[in-house]
Amino acid sequence: MRSIFLASICLLFAACSEVTNQAVIAPQENKVENDFFIGEVRPEKSKPCFKGAYYRKLVSSHDKWVGISGKVVLPTIDFDPGRINPNKPQQYLDNPSIYLGGNMGNQETDIGLAWEIIKDENGVISADRKAYRPFLRRTGHISGQLAIFENGPATKDYYWYPGEEVFMSIVVISDKKIRFVIEGAGKKFERDFDCDGYSLNAIGEFKRVNAIDQVANEGKPVQATSTKIKNAVWKYTNLHRYENGKIVETPFHNERYTEMNCPEPGYFSVAADKYEKSRGAEIINISGSKF
Repeated sequence: MRSIFLASICLLFAACSEVTNQAVIAPQENKVENDFFIGEVRPEKSKPCFKGAYYRKLVSSHDKWVGISGKVVLPTIDFDPGRINPNKPQQYLDNPSIYLGGNMGNQETDIGLAWEIIKDENGVISADRKAYRPFLRRTGHISGQLAIFENGPATKDYYWYPGEEVFMSIVVISDKKIRFVIEGAGKKFERDFDCDGYSLNAIGEFKRVNAIDQVANEGKPVQATSTKIKNAVWKYTNLHRYENGKIVETPFHNERYTEMNCPEPGYFSVAADKYEKSRGAEIINISGSKF
């Protein structure tokens, strides 16, 4: 997946993209419906896995989607005690993350929460990873826009912990700009993020990911581990679509996504009944030693 989670950086840069289309929505839970939009593109039956991590990804079709949102209870973590980072002995070589993302104009984004080091109220940076923190990543674009990764500010206002329920969304709000919101447990982080490949009138795909990333392992076979990520509870997930000049939300149900369990399904335990599947809800467990 990404080795970029190794870094804990805090970069905030000014928005400077030209706004040509503008649309803002208020996230909300939708009624359950399994209908499709007229002309809606159906998802692919399967997609190839990218090596380097254990991850469950649900990815939409390539269509008039402009965002994705959902509510999730953050999972607990049991680390493999034998997987210590030799360069940072108070950290592990496995790094949980839970995030959203998309691809428009051949520009990929990964935006959500990763298990990270923190800075306490006295300004002391922890040696070990202690909380889920916001991160935003984009790849470069043919326009010349550079790839970038950034964390949210290192303050207690933007630390989330296992068992806390949060709402997350990424939505295109204008040409070349997406908005990331994460809110829950009395905390909120919001960030407008420049992405030249994204616009309201573009065709794109969006995804939801639960992962065990592995340090310095991107593009390589997964490393054996007994690390477990337990009980990530997605309450619902919605796709956002630009239809007739406005953004509408619709359930990310099981006929709207390609399901990817990488490197193979045996590492995942997923529970959802028919009703939960109809609203993009499920309980996810990941085990590096399989189930």
